[in-house]
Amino acid sequence: MPKPLSDFRPVYVVGIGLHRYQSASDTTYVQLGLTAIREALSDAGITFSEIESVYTGTALLGMAPSRVMLRHLGASGLPITQIENASASGSTAVRQAVLEVASGVSEVSLAVGVDKPGRINLAHNQAGVPDLVNEYVSPFTHFALLAHEYMTRHGVTAEQVAQVAVKNYRNASKNPYAHRQTAFSLEQVMSGPQISGTLTKLQCCPIGEGAAAVIVASEDGIRQLGIDPNRCIRFLSSTSRSERVYGPGADPDTELTRETLAMSCEEASVSAMDLDIVEFHDGFSIEELLYVEALGVCPQGKGAEQLARGDFDIGGRVAVNPSGGLLAMGHPIGPTGVGQICEITRQLRGEAGPRQHDGAQLGLAHMVGIGSVCLVHILSNSNPA
Repeated sequence: MPKPLSDFRPVYVVGIGLHRYQSASDTTYVQLGLTAIREALSDAGITFSEIESVYTGTALLGMAPSRVMLRHLGASGLPITQIENASASGSTAVRQAVLEVASGVSEVSLAVGVDKPGRINLAHNQAGVPDLVNEYVSPFTHFALLAHEYMTRHGVTAEQVAQVAVKNYRNASKNPYAHRQTAFSLEQVMSGPQISGTLTKLQCCPIGEGAAAVIVASEDGIRQLGIDPNRCIRFLSSTSRSERVYGPGADPDTELTRETLAMSCEEASVSAMDLDIVEFHDGFSIEELLYVEALGVCPQGKGAEQLARGDFDIGGRVAVNPSGGLLAMGHPIGPTGVGQICEITRQLRGEAGPRQHDGAQLGLAHMVGIGSVCLVHILSNSNPA
């Protein structure tokens, strides 16, 4: 088994930055990325010359995007690494930066996610093995089938599932970085174009463009650079796992999520019920219900009921996707997992403004990537010694 993060030295988020997620535009990926990186540097109060390594998470840009972007900040000769891990590319970039600092290789590292819409070229198309599933079942059809199975099994209505989107659009309407910043009623969510099964357009995430950046540092790095320790947020866990063979009828993403969430909570020595903030991969509305139950913050089949009574609202028992989630914050792929860490950091600092969940102390970020992989991070507002 991999060693837990607690076996290494502590690692903290010291700076965060974003370029708003948005529809495809003439903005270059270089402009998107630099905006996020410069905001993160300003937030940390340091210069790019003090960064010791960079990990860039991207799924759609192609080969070697980092040098073209980072040269505008100075040619310091620092090591740069490109990370591609499908939807979990940004989360993986964060994990690599965290592990580098935790191991003592560097004191300060930057994880940046950046992408622009482009052709999604899946490697399995070149594997030489016929694909009997993906050629016939698109992602939205897959999740529509999962929604149908969930509703049938637990006696849940399509309107109850759609309430996930209503909540997340309400949250994103208060988020200046979100792709979709309009709150929608249940009637508006349900009356939109039907995509597959009961899933409407507003229950499917937008794939746009954007960027997010997170700077992580050790306690030595924080002291050496004079960073305010009161705004540093500690990583308690960084967990990565890939799918295995599950039982008949099981959804691989849900079971993989269940296993990875449990491992991450164990690594962080926290219970799911201790969490104040959760940012889930909710590319489709049904995912939030599946994953909140997999996490264990409510019994199986009770997610819709607890959602309806406000348990997952900002100000409720646990704020789920206070950023707006993938449904409303957006899913530009490369930046998505990095942006989740930005949101959790704001919340744990108490700097989330109208989205603030009072008293937030523990936050969890979760992403699934085609393949299938799962990344989970747990963060705490405990400050450096």
